[in-house]
Amino acid sequence: MITVTLNNGLKMPQLGFGVWQVENEKVTAAVAKALEVGYTSIDTAMIYRNETGVGKAIKESGIPREDLFVTTKVWNSDQGYEKTLKAYDESLERLGMDYVDLYLIHWPTPKYDQYVDTYKALEKLYKDGRVKSIGVCNFEVEHLERLLNECEIKPVLNQVECHPYLAQKELKEFCATHDIFVEAWSPLNQGGEVLHDKEIEKIAATHGKTHAQVILRWHLQNNTIVIPKSVTPSRIEENFDVFDFELTAEEMKAIDTLDRNARKGPHPNEMNVR
Repeated sequence: MITVTLNNGLKMPQLGFGVWQVENEKVTAAVAKALEVGYTSIDTAMIYRNETGVGKAIKESGIPREDLFVTTKVWNSDQGYEKTLKAYDESLERLGMDYVDLYLIHWPTPKYDQYVDTYKALEKLYKDGRVKSIGVCNFEVEHLERLLNECEIKPVLNQVECHPYLAQKELKEFCATHDIFVEAWSPLNQGGEVLHDKEIEKIAATHGKTHAQVILRWHLQNNTIVIPKSVTPSRIEENFDVFDFELTAEEMKAIDTLDRNARKGPHPNEMNVR
């Protein structure tokens, strides 16, 4: 497993396992399989309604807690200083843990303008030693600039939709300038059109790899943290098998040219659901 060093010195696996849209009844088996394959980073969230199942899989695995990296997130309806502190305690209870390695704001929800106060609650959790690192999801440059100007602790990462059809080049450049990692959700375009792209098909054939493996390799070589999701055991294994080949500079450029600025999910400025 490749790790990256976050701006607070904490090491994080660059390839993790996501559990968005996995029902609580099914997530325990999926996470158990991921841990068996070799994943050590698991990404969940309160709104996924599966923190309990994730915690159960981790406990039953027998793997020491300190050998794993667990991420969860505060949902939009829990934003605000005091509500965020309470939401964190509730997530820990569901997970059956006394800390998580990374706590994130799920969306900025700019309509309500509470993300700065919410982030200050994350800062308190970090200062009190109750969480090992803090960051954000789905933040645009304007939202990050406010945090950098109005808060004390720099986010370690920004988890955003990112795949070859939405490469997030400008956001990545801003984050790199400020030593903030980009973490890709929907790294495989939610199994969409990009998995059938002719250019990726050609590259996959060259390496004897699948489309998904080529895309994940593209993310890794772009210094992006990536969290593919699957409940299919063979796919969980396939998505982990990306460390035995490398894309050439020409292949990386070819995938870079596929960018269409095409989102599967909502634009952060328009996502104000609570």
